[in-house]
Amino acid sequence: MTVAERTDEIIETDVVVVGGGPVGLFQVFELGLLEMKCHVVDSLRNVGGQCMELYPQKPIYDIPAVPVYSSAELTENLLKQNHPFKPVYHLGEVVTKVEKQEDGSFHVETDLGTRFHCKAVIIASGMGSFDARPMRVPGIEKFENKQLFYRVRDPEFFAGKNIVICGGGDSALDWTLNLVGKAESVILIHRRDGFRAAPARVAEMKQLCEDWQMQFVVGSVTGFEEKDGVMTEVRVTGNDGIVRRIPLDCLLVFFGLQPKVGPIAEWGLELDRKQIVVDTARFETNIPGIFAVGDCNTYPGKKKLILSGFHECALAAFAASQYVFPDKKVFLQYTTTSPKLHKALGVPDPAHHKGEEGSEE
Repeated sequence: MTVAERTDEIIETDVVVVGGGPVGLFQVFELGLLEMKCHVVDSLRNVGGQCMELYPQKPIYDIPAVPVYSSAELTENLLKQNHPFKPVYHLGEVVTKVEKQEDGSFHVETDLGTRFHCKAVIIASGMGSFDARPMRVPGIEKFENKQLFYRVRDPEFFAGKNIVICGGGDSALDWTLNLVGKAESVILIHRRDGFRAAPARVAEMKQLCEDWQMQFVVGSVTGFEEKDGVMTEVRVTGNDGIVRRIPLDCLLVFFGLQPKVGPIAEWGLELDRKQIVVDTARFETNIPGIFAVGDCNTYPGKKKLILSGFHECALAAFAASQYVFPDKKVFLQYTTTSPKLHKALGVPDPAHHKGEEGSEE
C-alpha cells in the first residue's frame, strides 16, 4: 500500500476517491480495470473505514463466495486486489473543498493542504466522519485509551482483566460475548432491561448470567474512584436509586456513533436526510462528474450493505470513464477472458479461458 508523502505540488490524477472503507477500496479496483488512476483520501489514519475502526475482528457473512470474513481480512484482501493499479492513499486527511473548473475538471483540497486536479470525484465516505458517543461523567475522559475505550482494536489486550461494558446495542453485546472466558470477569451495564441488539445475542448473554459466567446490571455509570491516577472502580446508579460500586481494570463504552456529514454539506450536492442523492444508472450526483457510492448515498430502494456498495462501484466506474476518456468508447470486458484485463492484473492468460466474450458463466 502506497501512502502519500506531503507535497506542495498539485497532484494530477484521473479520479479522487473520498473514503477508504471497503466500498472505497473496491472502487479503486473497478477504476483500475478501466485504466483510471486514482488517489484515495480518508479522515482515518488506517484504511478499512468503520469496519476496521469499530470491530476489526467481527465476522462478515454476506460477501459472495466467502463464507466468513473478519473486517480485517476483508480489508487486507481488498488492498491485495487493487494493488496492481498502484493507488496512492492520503490518510488522516479530510477533503474540505471540491470545486468544478470551467473545463469540467475538479480542484480538490484537504484540511492538510493537499491539492488535486482530477476529472472525476467519487465519494465513498460511508456514514461520513464519525465519533463515538462519549460517556458523560465529569473527569472520566482522562482515562481514555488507557482504561476507558470506545472501540476494541486488540481483544487480547483485555485478556485476564476485570471488564465493565456499557451499552445495549449490537457492539456492546458482541464484545460482551466475545470477552467472556477471555477476561477475568465481565459485567454488562445498561440503563434498562431492554436491548437494541439481536434477540439471539441477548438470550445468549442472559444464559451466561444464569451460568454465573458474567453479570448484568441495570443502571448508569455516574462516577468513578481512582488511586494514584488509576481508575479502580465505577459508581453505578440503578433505576432504584441505589448506588453500587463495581471494581474494574477497563471500561468499554458502546453508546453508538455521532455521524457527521462534514464539509460534504458545503459542496452543493443534493442531500436527503444528510445522504447524497444519486441516480441508479450511474450513481452520479446532481453535479456532473461527482459520484457517490456506499452508505453515503440514497436512492429509492437503497440497502446499506457492503454488497450493494460493490455493485454501485462498478456502474460508477463506467460512468466516470466518460469524463476521464471522453473520446474513447469503453467496452465491458470480463476478467475471466480478457487478455487486456489479465495484463492489467498481472496474471497470465490461461489457454482454457480463451474464446468469445459474452458470458462469465
